[in-house]
Amino acid sequence: MKDPNLPQCVINCAAYSREGVRRDISLDQISDVLAVDDGSFVWVGLYEPDEGILEKLQEEFCLHDLAIEDAHNAHQRPKIETYGNSLFIVVHTAQTVDSHIRFGETHLFVGPRYLVTVRHGASSSYASARLRLERESEELRHGPASALYVVLDMVVDNFTPIVDEFSQELNELEKDVFAEDFRKGTVEKLYDLKRELTRLRMAVSPLQDILGQLARSRSALIDEESQLYFRDVLDHAVRINETTDTLREMLTAAMSVNLSLVTIRQGEVVKRLAGWAALLAAPTLIASWYGMNFVHMPELAGEHSYWIVIGVTAVVCVVLFGLLRRAKWL
Repeated sequence: MKDPNLPQCVINCAAYSREGVRRDISLDQISDVLAVDDGSFVWVGLYEPDEGILEKLQEEFCLHDLAIEDAHNAHQRPKIETYGNSLFIVVHTAQTVDSHIRFGETHLFVGPRYLVTVRHGASSSYASARLRLERESEELRHGPASALYVVLDMVVDNFTPIVDEFSQELNELEKDVFAEDFRKGTVEKLYDLKRELTRLRMAVSPLQDILGQLARSRSALIDEESQLYFRDVLDHAVRINETTDTLREMLTAAMSVNLSLVTIRQGEVVKRLAGWAALLAAPTLIASWYGMNFVHMPELAGEHSYWIVIGVTAVVCVVLFGLLRRAKWL
């Protein structure tokens, strides 16, 4: 439970011992905990902090100026940077809010005895990650690396239900793609899905590089056993990225198929209109001949001329109808 004395933007501030014992502390007590070399580490969780809180943490953990500047600005590209014996990591997060995907960022400061998570925008609380770490207390012997692992694992796992939701929505839209009538809303939904998937890929794809570097890290912050855990998270990220790419390709194909079907249906309509136009052109042509006001024209004075013209017109129309029907223009 959050300490009521902590500022609103400070979600969590606790010290973890190697034995898995958690102790909630204030920001001012951080330096006291770090002064005792007992293998413990501090985990501070922030949500959209102000400059004063970041400056306080910079003073407590000796964080680099450039990293603090990046953490204050919420529009950073995913990356991992090394500042002396500490790491600064930026990852993009996503969650579903009111049936729409909202994206956010998490900035992580990792040092020999601390982990600071700074959340911006749409990002789930890492309370469940802290509870998981506290349940699996034997992992705390790896120090901040274990906390970093559970956070990144949670970030990657949060993408899975979103991708599954995309897949289910695409399957439902396939029925509309092959519907007999054209629906503008279907194309709009396909476009919206592809746009969201593209943004999702931009969040997931850089994670592979970050996790790959952590899995191969030679830093003293990440021991060999921890690298195995980051390798497992990397495998999950690769699988999600591949699924995202597959869905994007399927959406592109669905949009192309929908456009092709619309074009084919329009072509069929044009063919039918052209067929009826050709069928009506024959009697129109014959009637226009005999509607001319000339005195000397054949069959004008004949007793059965009118019925002959009607018969010829009917025969021509029947023959044309048969030919057009055989050609599937009618």
